Amino acid sequence: MTNIKEYIEKEINDNDVVLFMKGDAKFPMCGFSSVVSTILQRLSVNFRDINVLESNELREGIKIFSDWPTIPQLYVKGEFIGGCDIVKEMYESGELEDLLKGKKIL
Repeated sequence: MTNIKEYIEKEINDNDVVLFMKGDAKFPMCGFSSVVSTILQRLSVNFRDINVLESNELREGIKIFSDWPTIPQLYVKGEFIGGCDIVKEMYESGELEDLLKGKKIL
């Protein structure tokens, strides 16, 4: 990956929902990534899963890009939503579903 910032921006701009995670949707490599991936699947959201473990440059680059220290990181229509705790709270309160409906994802 030549320019990690450009790669991240392209993925976020080209996909309505992007989850930067450890592992992928079929085989999450950490519990937090698994939780967010499962939530999106329960809501029947089509999302781009990007495995940050494939590249240290990507793993560190996404933290700098978002100014957020942990993985996973969820983006919806270019907007950074948050990590596992935030997504889980939004899901449990119904706020995540409302956000996705408002952005014409659901």
